[in-house]
Amino acid sequence: MLTVIPDLLDGETLGRVRALVDAAEWVDGNVTSGHQSALAKRNLQLPEESPQAKQAGQIVLDALGRSALFIAAALPLKVFPPLFNSYAGGQAFGTHVDNAVRIQAGTGFRVRSDLSITVFLEDPESYDGGELTIETNFGVQRVKLPAGHAVLYPSSSLHRVEPVTRGRRVASFFWLQSMVRDDAARQMLFDLDSSIQALAVDLGHDNAQVIRLTGVYHNLLRRWADA
Repeated sequence: MLTVIPDLLDGETLGRVRALVDAAEWVDGNVTSGHQSALAKRNLQLPEESPQAKQAGQIVLDALGRSALFIAAALPLKVFPPLFNSYAGGQAFGTHVDNAVRIQAGTGFRVRSDLSITVFLEDPESYDGGELTIETNFGVQRVKLPAGHAVLYPSSSLHRVEPVTRGRRVASFFWLQSMVRDDAARQMLFDLDSSIQALAVDLGHDNAQVIRLTGVYHNLLRRWADA
């Protein structure tokens, strides 16, 4: 399931995040790479322990907590602290699959990477290339969103960042462990929840069929969720 989350960061919030990350010291992006990724990755990144990265990451997490679309699509259990990367001058990240388990440096915190998230932080007209290219069951999807928008996609998918040939691409990226491990089950729950919300608008939240379908949703979630 690939889900776009429009305007995760509004203009003021985006400005706060950019002020923090732009003032920080960037390092080689391979500081967080596994063996496979290190062979394909050419970019810059903020160190996980960077105070600016931690502050900006908390702003992103707070925005996620306010997003009903994110919560419905991801059903998050644990979220890895957001990281930040930058591509310029032909830098790219070749085709790869994200590590199955991510461990926060210097801590015992770990997540199973069910879903990956990219939050775009740069105006797309200000750089050429840099599309997030994701190989899905429905073909190749090329994603390049306005600043403040985010995309959520399965960590198990093959994906890459195309070379940035002009300007600079800045983004936040991270992973989460969902309460529902199976992507197909998570998609069905999301579709059912979306239909219930639409019916509730037309029929009212106290409609008997809306209540019944809401019960079906929660009973399926109860069956499939690890919480």
